Amino acid sequence: MEQKKICPRFERALTILNHRWNTLLIYQLLEGPKRFSAIKNQLGISSRVLTERLKELEIEQIVTRTVIPSTPVVIEYELTAKGHALAPVLQAIEEWSSMWVNIEE
Repeated sequence: MEQKKICPRFERALTILNHRWNTLLIYQLLEGPKRFSAIKNQLGISSRVLTERLKELEIEQIVTRTVIPSTPVVIEYELTAKGHALAPVLQAIEEWSSMWVNIEE
């Protein structure tokens, strides 16, 4: 049987999504824009790691950061069109996991 060569774009996409917390972060932002503290509390992630992941996703143009001038300054994160395009992928994973993944406590 001939082995199929992995497409470099597919491999890069998996690298982005497999980076710890990235997929869960994107999944949270599918609900709409969120503040840093809301994301941190929902995921239970450290501030340092969350900052790193958000910066990575900004560089990949999956997340955008908006500064809202107020007192105090409010910063919100939301998905770009590129980020929202992942919705069907994550929904398919959610459906698959509901059918096939068991959680042992």
